[in-house]
Amino acid sequence: MRFPNGWVGGTALVAGPVLLVAGTLLRSPFHFFFPDQLRAVAEHPALVRAAYTAFLAGTVVLWAAVAWLAHRIAERRPGWAVWGGVLVTVGLFGRTFHAGVDQAAFNATEHLGVDRATDLVAQGYGELHLFSYLSFTIMSGWFVLAVGAHRADVLGVVRAVALASTGLLPLGVLKGTDVLSVIGTIGLCVALVPLGIRTIREQPRLTMRNVLTAVPVAVGLGLLAVLSTLG
Repeated sequence: MRFPNGWVGGTALVAGPVLLVAGTLLRSPFHFFFPDQLRAVAEHPALVRAAYTAFLAGTVVLWAAVAWLAHRIAERRPGWAVWGGVLVTVGLFGRTFHAGVDQAAFNATEHLGVDRATDLVAQGYGELHLFSYLSFTIMSGWFVLAVGAHRADVLGVVRAVALASTGLLPLGVLKGTDVLSVIGTIGLCVALVPLGIRTIREQPRLTMRNVLTAVPVAVGLGLLAVLSTLG
């Protein structure tokens, strides 16, 4: 039994890239750099927060997609699977850290106003922290994983190149959408979504017992999610 299993891995291979594309396109009307992003969240709070939330959700979901892909690569190229999987996963942690800073900046904009929040972010830009030293993984991991996927015959040339294009995604705090963002997220969809669909189709059919078990579990998780927001 693998962790994550085929259902989780296959679903993540589809959902992760789609969420990243959605987040990227939703924030595409606004200029790329952080002063414009903060101005956008002040003027269009629902849209910008939805964009950043979708991108964050896709980043988190991708851990399972990467784990499943690494399992497949490891069947033929274990070394490439280990290095590619570790580098990409650490890079996903880095993007999640950046998303936390984004959220803090959005809250500052709401409470302090655009100008003061912009000054606050500008003063902290470039400060060193753990992920400053690991930021190379955000980009390089995808190239390593793509080479491994191709060498293990998990992905063909075109889809391996598409996977590698994810390494072109801009990194850092309060980054908007540019051409490379669109190329990278669409490339991720081209590379992983077909594999996710195939993985899901290869899984055993769900039984009524599975469905009846899933319903109360989903309801329970939903209640826990609501309770988690209360403190």
